[in-house]
Amino acid sequence: MKTIITIQHTQSVHHTNGMVGSWTDWELSEVGVEQARRIGEKLKSELEDRKFVMYSSDLLRAKQTADNVAEYLGITPILRKELRERNLGKCCGKSVQWLRENLEQQEKTIDDRLFSDAESRRDEWNRLKPFFDEIMTNDEENIIIVSHGDLLSVFNTMFLNLGVESINNCELFGLSGGVSYMFENNEGKRFIKKISDMSYIQ
Repeated sequence: MKTIITIQHTQSVHHTNGMVGSWTDWELSEVGVEQARRIGEKLKSELEDRKFVMYSSDLLRAKQTADNVAEYLGITPILRKELRERNLGKCCGKSVQWLRENLEQQEKTIDDRLFSDAESRRDEWNRLKPFFDEIMTNDEENIIIVSHGDLLSVFNTMFLNLGVESINNCELFGLSGGVSYMFENNEGKRFIKKISDMSYIQ
């Protein structure tokens, strides 16, 4: 059986200052650091002596979340660019208000791009898919993934064996600090037992 725990990075500075996250390298806030430590404490208690491998986005807010959690579990995160948040192009480094005022295209389908140099949801899917296939077919039985809201929504869709087109109609979207538990049994059936559980940061 394969166990996958996903963690959406905890509170970042961009959650409090009105700026766009995306590929801008924001740090965790003080609250975010404390939230990550709480996740680490609770996972250490839950997982006991089970050994996990941890993969994390290399963007700073995710890396800092991973580092704080990993300290409690005695593991070292493996950084993967495939786990970055969706690239929103020219609005990176700008405010959310700037994004709204300068939007080039409304996002109605998975192929729309908010800006000409941004990723679409399909682009994001295609970036993630090789990594997803890798972890689902390798010998690692216990995996923790630390990433971002938009990316993890795509991950959830893949895990449920839904096609990319399904994102046009539905999504499983989480919140910062949310922890999800997923399993694949020996027959290949997949289960999501928890989705964006916020009790870990409390």
